Amino acid sequence: MPKPRQFEKPMGVRDFPPAFVSGKRWVEKQVEARFSAWGYREVMTPTLEYFDTVGTASAIEERKLFKLLDGQGQTLILRPDQTAPIARVVSSVLGGEPLPIRLSYHAGVFRSQEREAGRNAEFFQSGVELVGDGSPEADAEVVALAVECLQACGVRNIRVALGHIGLLEALLQEEWADREAVAELKKSLGRRNLVQFREKVRASGLPEQRQERLLSLLSLRGEREVLQRLRSESRGEESAAAAAHLEGIWEALEDWGVTSHVMLDLSLTGSLDYYTGMYFEGYGADGYYLLSGGRYDRLMALFGRPAPARGFALKTDRLVMACPPRPESREAVALVYPRRLHREACRQAQELRRRGNRVTLFIAESGFSPARSAGFDQVVEVREGDGD
Repeated sequence: MPKPRQFEKPMGVRDFPPAFVSGKRWVEKQVEARFSAWGYREVMTPTLEYFDTVGTASAIEERKLFKLLDGQGQTLILRPDQTAPIARVVSSVLGGEPLPIRLSYHAGVFRSQEREAGRNAEFFQSGVELVGDGSPEADAEVVALAVECLQACGVRNIRVALGHIGLLEALLQEEWADREAVAELKKSLGRRNLVQFREKVRASGLPEQRQERLLSLLSLRGEREVLQRLRSESRGEESAAAAAHLEGIWEALEDWGVTSHVMLDLSLTGSLDYYTGMYFEGYGADGYYLLSGGRYDRLMALFGRPAPARGFALKTDRLVMACPPRPESREAVALVYPRRLHREACRQAQELRRRGNRVTLFIAESGFSPARSAGFDQVVEVREGDGD
């Protein structure tokens, strides 16, 4: 294998220039203010986790995990998401705290990608997890908080698509008892391959009426009227209970005043083997895919503390791009001084910084030119007698 070239980086990793870092810090500040206001406490988890604990519990496919060995031969992974590590924390470090527990995070995650252009192996997420409350109001809380986070960042045209994995599966099984066939239909939906879904239904051999009911799931999109249609079409106890729960979520979202941003979509699936109840995705102007989240009731049991749980992760990298331009609140000042007046330049710089300016010092003898002044709002020259 050839050695990397001098400036070559591993596939999928990036250098982040000052403009991106500034945007990232700003986004995290806005988001953290909302997390804290809603009662979520920030936690930090290690970059390295054991494969046998977090790796096997994570929703991320094993082929996408970065693996390495420690000195004792144990298989470690780079953190592929934050949900599984936080489930471990809730069951261990916070095992003595009563439920429900509300936690938030800001962190980088790592996922190995195929050799395709534009696929990042390292990216940033901010999110929350609410563990230990099974109510529809708790489900609605994280959706409403997600909308508020996007609003705090100035995102335009916010749209949240909301589905329910348990309801979808119950409706599918009411029409087709073959669990393997239902799993294949869900895979088609997970890939958003609606053509394939239709082909599988038409080739099923099911009675025409059942086929039509299955295909009608693709059109279960909209607002409150979708819930009314679900009540009339649910024929089993499971689907009826899931539909009632989804209606409870919608009513709570109405109380939060965010339903103008939410659309129900029963064909939405998310990660097939991970989410168990509601699942949602958030989008902004120009179609930016900015967040995803949902209910994952099976995860906590893997760490010995069974509990209902849900959360969401903001895709920070994309959110930075989706936010409108932000005017710099502090004036950038170039302070130019002759070397003999260095002490006076330091005094003036400290005074300007106390007033909230960003100050950069330049020695006049080094040749401060108009080209170098382009990035500054003001150029100040230190002269003899300024300190008198």
